[in-house]
Amino acid sequence: MDPHHRIIRLWLYSVALLIFAMVLVGGATRLTESGLSIVEWKPVTGTVPPLSESAWQAEFDKYKTIPQFQQRNSAMTLDEFKTIFWWEWTHRLMGRVIGAAFLLPFLFFLARGRIGSLRGRLWGIFALGALQGAVGWWMVASGLTQRTEVSQYRLATHLMLALIIFASIVWTLRRMSARPQPVVPGRLKVSAVAVLALTFVQLYFGALVAGLRAGRVYNTWPEIDGAFIPSAARLWFEEPWWRNLFDNTLTVQFEHRMTAYALLILAVLHAIDAMRSRAGTAVIGGAWSLVAAIILQAALGILTLLHQVPIDLALAHQATAIVVLTLAVLQTERLVARRAASDRQKLVLPLGQPG
Repeated sequence: MDPHHRIIRLWLYSVALLIFAMVLVGGATRLTESGLSIVEWKPVTGTVPPLSESAWQAEFDKYKTIPQFQQRNSAMTLDEFKTIFWWEWTHRLMGRVIGAAFLLPFLFFLARGRIGSLRGRLWGIFALGALQGAVGWWMVASGLTQRTEVSQYRLATHLMLALIIFASIVWTLRRMSARPQPVVPGRLKVSAVAVLALTFVQLYFGALVAGLRAGRVYNTWPEIDGAFIPSAARLWFEEPWWRNLFDNTLTVQFEHRMTAYALLILAVLHAIDAMRSRAGTAVIGGAWSLVAAIILQAALGILTLLHQVPIDLALAHQATAIVVLTLAVLQTERLVARRAASDRQKLVLPLGQPG
């Protein structure tokens, strides 16, 4: 592999790992109910935390003005506030670090002519990252005036955008590889795309579960609300009916469960088809690795539910979800149409060659 090609890959791997870590810190921020502890958006000066007791008290006084403190945390002490503040501050700081870790090397590689045809793709990823910062504040702002928590719609948007950025980087890394495309039936490609699409749907439902704290109720399995399939009257009591898909804790948890079952079945069928099609070691191994990750993810989800969402199990569940997404992206990219080898070499240009 060309050394400049290797450098680009290491850079993108590093950014992907940082995003992975940030998603987990974001999950911890949500689980510890820390996300509203900083009530202002200061992209530059907010990098510096309170450095004196008076500065801490000023931040605490700002927090006291929002409904979350007034209605739920009115007995909170300054020391307790510091704990939730550090979670949110760390989450925001990681966002800034990721932005710098992506943009600064990108501009350097661009100036040195090393980017090649990745230029447009990487600018697009950076644009999504910049949008993510704005979406993060849009999410926080939803919990500062009338609500005691952020909107589950905005929380889900924030998480999904982070995962789209992560998946885009993983896809780009896979596209940079020189492995030949396997010859497989078209239906195998379709099923891989379907698994990836359903994975994103499941991740979205999981974000709604987190936003509604729906994992803290109906803590039984395989039954939910006393049955494998709850009564229609309880699933669809809100009007209009579609609001139940996003606002009804029973319906949201139920759809999250059913999507998990569907995802596992689809992944198993994809793996069996890969074997029957003799699609090659990489494709078959990738398919069964995906099945194994989904099974582990489901098991962790069940344990998280039964134990009413302890932070360690919840974060393990979230981390495994990102692993499932990674494997689904790799499997899909492995099977879809790829560039010719000569074109792949043009993705990253040698030092000094104009891109």
